[in-house]
Amino acid sequence: MDSNSSELKINPEKMDFRAYSISWNLTKRCNLNCDHCYLDANFRGGFRTDELSTDECRRVIDQIAEVNPNAFLILTGGEPLLRPDIYDLIRHAAEKKFMVVLGTNGTLINKTNAEKIKAAGAHGVGISIDSMDAAKHNTFRGVPLAWERSMEAFDVLNEVGVDFLVQMSVSDMNYREIPDVVAFAEKAGAIAFNLYFLICTGRGQGNTDISNAAYEEALKLLYEQQMNYKGRLMINSKCAPQYKRVVYENDPDSVYTRTYSGGCPAGTHYSRISPEGNLTPCPFIEETVGNLKISSFKDLWQNAPLMAQLRNRKQLEGRCGTCEFSAMCSGCRARAFAETGNYMAQDPSCDYEPGRHGGKEITLKIEDTLGLEVEYRTSWTPEAKQRLERIPSFARGMVVKGIERFAEERNITIIDETVVKKSREEMIEKRGAMFPFLKKFINSEK
Repeated sequence: MDSNSSELKINPEKMDFRAYSISWNLTKRCNLNCDHCYLDANFRGGFRTDELSTDECRRVIDQIAEVNPNAFLILTGGEPLLRPDIYDLIRHAAEKKFMVVLGTNGTLINKTNAEKIKAAGAHGVGISIDSMDAAKHNTFRGVPLAWERSMEAFDVLNEVGVDFLVQMSVSDMNYREIPDVVAFAEKAGAIAFNLYFLICTGRGQGNTDISNAAYEEALKLLYEQQMNYKGRLMINSKCAPQYKRVVYENDPDSVYTRTYSGGCPAGTHYSRISPEGNLTPCPFIEETVGNLKISSFKDLWQNAPLMAQLRNRKQLEGRCGTCEFSAMCSGCRARAFAETGNYMAQDPSCDYEPGRHGGKEITLKIEDTLGLEVEYRTSWTPEAKQRLERIPSFARGMVVKGIERFAEERNITIIDETVVKKSREEMIEKRGAMFPFLKKFINSEK
């Protein structure tokens, strides 16, 4: 592999730190009692007076739109369906043209609230399944019949027509089941599978993370599944930025290394809002940069010292600081802090020894990035622009850029519906494996 790549270098000092993904813990209330819960959710607890009110939530949504009108917003908990105003909040965010996903354990979903979720404008629902063995899943989640009720939820969502993704938290008890859960996800009709790697925070502080060897094995298993299901199911790793190194070692030109620049997204492209309104760089970093009851999202995102610290990747220490994959990985900053008390320390979950690929920083040209604002550099007909409304807002800027590049390569000066139709086959071929929704939203003639 050529480590002396001539591709465009990612310069952290010149990166556009756009808040394109926000995870929002709307409530601490939950009907499950998971041992690994990073939020330390309140099992079967009552209403908490310190949670953001409906009006406060609407105001925060408006503030996020000021920073990025194309945001990807994950509304989760606890269990978000325990908030009576959840449908109002989904609707308000959808009206801002956000891509809204509801992160739920699935046990409370029925036909009535599934129809409400759809009517409110959610793009999809994420449900956690940690094993195909019901007993193992229920023990992990702390409540009998949790697995069975989540399984019923998939049938309901398919019947109502709500897209869903399957999420799995990897642990010693289940990491060898990754292929089985991925196979189930496709069979159930999921549009995506996300594999989350445990970070020992919240109620999970007393848990033991999987060994580094098992961690590496899980990443390799995930890559195998990603190749097996290419074009059929979007498969992602979460809280494992070194997955990009695993992908690169198998295919340096893979699109799976190019979704966003700069490695770990905490504080660079990603943030979390707590039930009380605290803004943190990610769900697994508990230190708040400020409270949204008294400060604006824009001010905290742009000016908070901790955000600035996390964005300065020149300050990475240990193996992360000398690793040739630091530009595309940088290690998990939450895991580094959880185990060392230092945000910039090396990621303790990674045993990769820098230098195996030449020792020089490997850089990639990031051409297609999620969360881009729509910028028209070529003339578009009104009909062609209208077709873009089918695409989720957080991917729309990326799609516009791809269509305009298609037109430029063919000396086309005006983009009409015919150009859009011709470009879609190429775009689906290049990006459809990673973003199946491109097929749904671009390929539709309706």
